[in-house]
Amino acid sequence: MKIDRKYDVLVIGTGPGGEGAAMQAIKEGRSVAAVERYILIGGGCTHWGTIPSKALRYAIFQLTEVKNNPLYRNAVDDLHVSFPDLRKSAGSVIEKQVSMRRGFYDRNGVDLLFGHARFLDPNTVEIAERNGGRQVVAADEIVIATGSRPYRPPEIDFGHPRVFDSDTILNLGFTPKSISIYGAGVIGCEYASMFRNLGVKVNLVNTRDKLLEFLDDEIIDALSYHLRDRGVLIRHREAFESVEGQSDGVVLSLKSGKKLKTDVLLWAAGRTGNTDDLGLENLGIEANSRGLVEVNENLQTKIPHIYAVGDVIGPPSLASAAYVQGRYAALHWIRGVTDRTLLRDIPAGIYTSPEISCLGKTERELTEAGIPYEVGHSMFKSLARAQITGATVGMLKILFHRDTLAILGIHCFGRNASEIIHIGQAIMAQEDAANTLDYFINTTFNYPTMAEAYRVAALNGSNRLF
Repeated sequence: MKIDRKYDVLVIGTGPGGEGAAMQAIKEGRSVAAVERYILIGGGCTHWGTIPSKALRYAIFQLTEVKNNPLYRNAVDDLHVSFPDLRKSAGSVIEKQVSMRRGFYDRNGVDLLFGHARFLDPNTVEIAERNGGRQVVAADEIVIATGSRPYRPPEIDFGHPRVFDSDTILNLGFTPKSISIYGAGVIGCEYASMFRNLGVKVNLVNTRDKLLEFLDDEIIDALSYHLRDRGVLIRHREAFESVEGQSDGVVLSLKSGKKLKTDVLLWAAGRTGNTDDLGLENLGIEANSRGLVEVNENLQTKIPHIYAVGDVIGPPSLASAAYVQGRYAALHWIRGVTDRTLLRDIPAGIYTSPEISCLGKTERELTEAGIPYEVGHSMFKSLARAQITGATVGMLKILFHRDTLAILGIHCFGRNASEIIHIGQAIMAQEDAANTLDYFINTTFNYPTMAEAYRVAALNGSNRLF
């Protein structure tokens, strides 16, 4: 077999996980190539997921802020901006992201190979190019970072013009009056918030008992309350029976006997790893029923020099986590031993309205583990900065050990929660005595700021001790 090129490290996929692996390996002095099957780099995160959906969310936020501001109310009473117009705002952001990330590869000397990669053996990959050409590339380490896509049950007609998944919903050509969202995970809840902020009637169908069960119960309750307060109809413990696309809408039939007819349906139940025709059978590696690859604690597959990172290995399915997993995979292969703190204390960011971000343990987990903890709260409505900006909905919650005062968990609900969480993250990452409630009590925060919530929550928690 003729080898066209040989590298130290080959990365399959240029999303966050692939980029993290490629950049770390090149900084370590290794020769690196990255394979991308799409026409542009960046992966699903840049083109169909995180970047376009968050840009859309911000555009909707700006529109609703103007409409709700009493200073502009008379001037914008008849203001109408369509969903496609709002979606266009993401176009320039995507272009900037692609250009910036292309620059990373070019400046650092990482070869970009475009085409579909398929394993021939544990060290060799064939790349089928769009123009029909083929090349064979060999590498000492290979990192699978192919990402995931929305799960599509075969019995649902996703070719119908009113049936969408989280990738195709961004191409919706009109503003619907109503929408059913099947699946109340992170994606379902985020889109429920966005469409409701546009004035769309929303049915949010949840297959579980609660929304986002991995969150702290108090945060779950707050999210449920505010979604319902905004007018979202949440239906728990439901399962779909059938989906019927019609000329004027979609009928979602549930096993409970309910039938929901809305203008459009967004299917947001689960994701599938992009392992189709990757040639894993040539390695003796088998993806599970959702296309996910099993790895060990060091992100290695059953073949030690082949790693897998990002959404293709399943939760936490965060762009931020994928990037550090990519870095870890490169460092582990090159150095043999890697600092595992890279993979710990990764915060979750959920871009509902209001935002949610959390890190560490929940009250439920601490109670089940028998850990003596206490709670400190700061309600945003009591903060001067929140009163000034009008962002009074939300709270910061600190969980800490009653005896040592060590920070065990931080949970934030409200505007800019995904930014606010990082102050707590920095303290939780410290060793022993530096990671305690005392830091927040004894540190001077700018006033007025949202960061002051940490001092308020810490004092609130310390007052519960005796």
